[in-house]
Amino acid sequence: MSEGGQRRNFRPAGRRSVARLFAVQALYEIEFGGGAADAVIADFRANRQNEEVEGAQLREADTDWFAEVVRGVAKRQAELDEAIKAAMPRSDALERMEAILRYILRCAAYEIIARVDVPIGTIIDEYVGIVRAFFGPREIKLANGVIDAVARKLRPGEFPPSTAH
Repeated sequence: MSEGGQRRNFRPAGRRSVARLFAVQALYEIEFGGGAADAVIADFRANRQNEEVEGAQLREADTDWFAEVVRGVAKRQAELDEAIKAAMPRSDALERMEAILRYILRCAAYEIIARVDVPIGTIIDEYVGIVRAFFGPREIKLANGVIDAVARKLRPGEFPPSTAH
C-alpha cells in the first residue's frame, strides 16, 4: 500500500468512477465497522457524497451506481469470491490480501457478472486505476491479471479470438 495508506494522486473523472471508489471504501467500512450495507449507503448519501481527496473536491458520485455496487457485492460475495479465487495463483490468496485490494477485486467481479452493459475494458481500467491509487506495481499487476482472467472466463465473447498457432 502507498505510504501511510494514502491515495496516490487519484482523481476519478466521472460520476461512476467516484461511485466505484466510494463503493470500495464503503465495503471496507462494512467489513471492519460491522455496519449493514443499507446503513452505510444511507450515511454516504446523507454525509459523504462530496468528499475531498488530497485537498481536491471530487465530482459528485453516481449514488445509484454506488448503491448497486455496494448492495451487489454484499449480497453476492460468495459467488464473487469463487470467481476471483479461480483466477488466483493460490486458493488462499484472496483471504490473505489487504482488505482494500480484496474489495476492489470483488467490485470488479460484480460488475463483470452483473453489469454486462459495461464494457470489460472500462471495468478493468476503472478498478486497476483504483488499485494504482492505493498500491504499487506488484498489486497493480496482480489485480490486472485477476480482473482480466475473471472477465475472460465469464464474458469470453468480449475478447478477440486467440491467434496462437
